[in-house]
Amino acid sequence: MTGTKQAACAGIGSVPVSAGIGLRFPHHTAFFETSPKVGWIEVHSENYLTGPALTILEAVRTDYPVSLHSVGLSLGSAQGVDRRHLARIADLADRVDPGLMSDHLAWGAVDHDFLADLLPLPLTEESLDVVCRNVDLVQTTLKRSILIENPSTYLQFRHSTIPEPEFLTALVQRTGCGLICDINNIFVSCTNHGWDAERYLGAFAAAAVGEYHLAGHSPAEGIAEVLLLDTHDRQVDPAVWTLFATALRIIGPRPALIEWDAAIPDLSVLLHEAAIADHYLMRHNPGARHAHAA
Repeated sequence: MTGTKQAACAGIGSVPVSAGIGLRFPHHTAFFETSPKVGWIEVHSENYLTGPALTILEAVRTDYPVSLHSVGLSLGSAQGVDRRHLARIADLADRVDPGLMSDHLAWGAVDHDFLADLLPLPLTEESLDVVCRNVDLVQTTLKRSILIENPSTYLQFRHSTIPEPEFLTALVQRTGCGLICDINNIFVSCTNHGWDAERYLGAFAAAAVGEYHLAGHSPAEGIAEVLLLDTHDRQVDPAVWTLFATALRIIGPRPALIEWDAAIPDLSVLLHEAAIADHYLMRHNPGARHAHAA
């Protein structure tokens, strides 16, 4: 394998406006054996902090742009970010030099115990203060802006006072962070809550979007009402591809990631999904080159 805070397409850097895939452990060998033609890769930071996984990531990084996507910073936690964990993420970033770094609008830690889940938070002024404080700390420590991903949600807090896109816009304005526009999460949340997905996209802070996410979802079983789950265990749904086209029209082309985290198929399946994403990107950005970065 050969000073002023402002919204921006934060940190695109060396990550091209093309399709990437999430690099997962079952595909490590295939990656080294085949050097697949994909624009970039994304990894979950917490899985590559040390040991053989880190060695593999550093080797892959010599040939592919990398995005570090954290799942454990718990940016919505009122107790604040675990500084020890943040220091490990910062060390990984220094070693890998990623083109993008990101985490979620969620919380998942209490008293230094990680709950292995991305939990929702009420969208209030108090929560906004908490998230802004945590994002400021992370960005100051990393010495770079990060992207924040919109969540997939299955409930709404009765005392939420700020619509989700407006909450994310305020976060961008106050911290200078960027955003991940997760198309599948938008589709899942809008279906679950009866929101208008195109109106949601229209309210998104377009200038701050640095990356798209695309993934599969599935219906919850054993309940009468329609409830979609963000399962990441199958191909992107046709309706999500349609919504992606709408996002490209409203927001414009950005790096687009294929996520697949459960029931992981052969690498060829992810590459096929990435090729579809590249097709959509090319339709909206015909001058772009979508190629494996050597």
